[in-house]
Amino acid sequence: MRTTILFGGSNRERLVSVASAQALHQALPESDLWFWDIEDKVHVVQSKQLLEHSRPFEDEFKPGTSGIPLAQALDQAKAEDRVLVLSLHGGCAENGELQVMCEARGVPFTGSGSASSHLAFDKIAAKRFAALGGVTPPEGIALENIDDAFAEYGRLIAKPARDGSSYGLIFVNARQDLVAVRNAAKHEDYVIEPYIAGIEATCGVLERTDGSIISLPPIEIIPGEGSFDYAAKYLLKSTQEICPGRFTAEVTAALKAQAMLAHRAMSCTGYSRSDFIVTEKGLVYLETNTLPGLTKSSLYPKALKAEGIAFVDFLRDLIELAVRRVGK
Repeated sequence: MRTTILFGGSNRERLVSVASAQALHQALPESDLWFWDIEDKVHVVQSKQLLEHSRPFEDEFKPGTSGIPLAQALDQAKAEDRVLVLSLHGGCAENGELQVMCEARGVPFTGSGSASSHLAFDKIAAKRFAALGGVTPPEGIALENIDDAFAEYGRLIAKPARDGSSYGLIFVNARQDLVAVRNAAKHEDYVIEPYIAGIEATCGVLERTDGSIISLPPIEIIPGEGSFDYAAKYLLKSTQEICPGRFTAEVTAALKAQAMLAHRAMSCTGYSRSDFIVTEKGLVYLETNTLPGLTKSSLYPKALKAEGIAFVDFLRDLIELAVRRVGK
């Protein structure tokens, strides 16, 4: 089968997608490159175009070629016997819509299927399933109860219910912040929770071609400016990502176990990464990413390296699993 890296997308996380594609293409130089633009068209891209794009986290990628509609490109992928390596994040690239379009055509793709992707992307539903699966999410607060909750907890956090947490975070530290949450909630659903003090941590899960599933070494995150938003993740050099994290053996084991529980609760396949807060009373689950970033500075590749797994081997296993899933 022809390996094709699909990157870009029509949502806010498309810049990260380009940076991931650069890392993927360097590991898989024989792969074709398809860029999905904000108008839902797919462009064939040359290696030089992608690798010479010097500021992917800040500047839009411009293919400079004419494209074809996404559905037509997926039809072509089927006809040409392609397997898609998804270098995509957020929006309909991660919420299951792209995945169901591939599944309907029998086009193999890396990562979780449509149902798992849709579930994990919806933070409200994901918290419910994760709790049923054995992990502990934070309490949810209804928008109409936000004033009482602020009076009770003193600090709250609000984030889009169906978007990457790199965007739209609102920290409610004062009453005027409640206005910002209400205004934001007019345009999209928001998850509102008590602010939880503790250490930010993330833990990846990996499915192997021999049928085994393992948890990777947990990572400790110390945001450079107080919150792990887009700038802290990709632009600030002061952010620290310590892998393996400086946790006790008991906390490390708990993070690995709960990441596995979340992965299974969402029926993820291939790989996932779940985020937690480590508190004095235990772990608090935040969310599960079914297409975590794979840039050179991303968390998941750091965990792979700490586990002693080469990035290219990880990718080739994902491709094999994708092809198996459609019975190729």
